[in-house]
Amino acid sequence: MGKQAGAHIVWDWNGTLFHDNDAIIGATNAAFAELGLEPITMEQYRALYCVPVPKFYERLLGRLPTNAEWEIMDEVFHRYYAEHRVRCGLAEGAVELLAGWTSAGRSQSILSMYVHDELVPLVRGFGIEAHFIRVDGRTGPSGGSKAEHMVRHLASLRGVDPGRTVVIGDAADDAVAAMHVGARAVLYTGGSHGRASLEEVGVPVVDTLAEAVVEAERLAA
Repeated sequence: MGKQAGAHIVWDWNGTLFHDNDAIIGATNAAFAELGLEPITMEQYRALYCVPVPKFYERLLGRLPTNAEWEIMDEVFHRYYAEHRVRCGLAEGAVELLAGWTSAGRSQSILSMYVHDELVPLVRGFGIEAHFIRVDGRTGPSGGSKAEHMVRHLASLRGVDPGRTVVIGDAADDAVAAMHVGARAVLYTGGSHGRASLEEVGVPVVDTLAEAVVEAERLAA
């Protein structure tokens, strides 16, 4: 892996580098259908979505799903998502931004709550794997927070200083994970959360990944 120095970005994947909103909302509605819930729009999703995911379902059901319901919905969600993600691509400008950060001599990595064994070949398939010193997906059960995963992720990055690390993601949980390890965060409005809910977190909120990288450079200076 080699010793890294200077500013570091930890990128989120789903809804940030990977523009998969259509697959996410379709998979969510497929999971809802299992419990007889009405489909929701992307706008409703962005207003209500939260982590841990069972709390999101509670907002729509009026109660937490039972363990059996959660398992069914989770399985349906991931099966639908896997079928439909193939039509999704990287966010606008992502390739150029990754290349620019690398060419400036800075390091970057990916930490995603998407299952690790599916994340790695997906990243590789876009031809961007070489830009990252590490790519980590989820290896345990789905539905939890990113904070503890962030602890392990940063601990595995030899020489990366949390104080000069910026997490770029599309969810409040990305900022929570960053604060948990002493890093900074920039939140992007193009994914799972609308601007209003992101601004409640108290970190910079931007509308493009280009703006996110500019903010990351400033915060990690």
